[in-house]
Amino acid sequence: MGNKLTHFDRNGNAVMVDVTEKEVTSRTAAACGTIRVNKEIMQAVLEGSVKKGDVLGVARVAGIMGVKKTSDLIPMCHPLPVGKCSIEYEISEEKQEITAICTVKTDGKTGVEMEALTGVQTALLTIYDMCKAIDKRMVMTDIHLVNKSGGKSGDFTYD
Repeated sequence: MGNKLTHFDRNGNAVMVDVTEKEVTSRTAAACGTIRVNKEIMQAVLEGSVKKGDVLGVARVAGIMGVKKTSDLIPMCHPLPVGKCSIEYEISEEKQEITAICTVKTDGKTGVEMEALTGVQTALLTIYDMCKAIDKRMVMTDIHLVNKSGGKSGDFTYD
């Protein structure tokens, strides 16, 4: 794996990577991130009693929307046809944490890592937005790529 930064030309100017000559391949990426909440928020989320509605359901839809808008938010990202996107949750009442996992699939010339990361962050931000009236001290943490497959750089798994 080289250290060449692909979003800069030889003069140091920011550029969108040219993918016109790349092969279309099946690509998948998954990312995750966690939001730490207090007991009152955890209880309200689990009971469905947050005044703004179904927190995890709305956050799931927001995460999917974030995936679809990634190229509008991140300047050098190519617009991609998203073939599949899912947002799942792992909830730890003991740790008072909600972990969002976003998986994205496409058949394309470039990967979907940024889409998966954007989906996770959008879901977590939505949880924050819907619960901030209860407590603003929520912390989003450990947002990272879990794995990716396909493309020239091959497979990756976070260890």
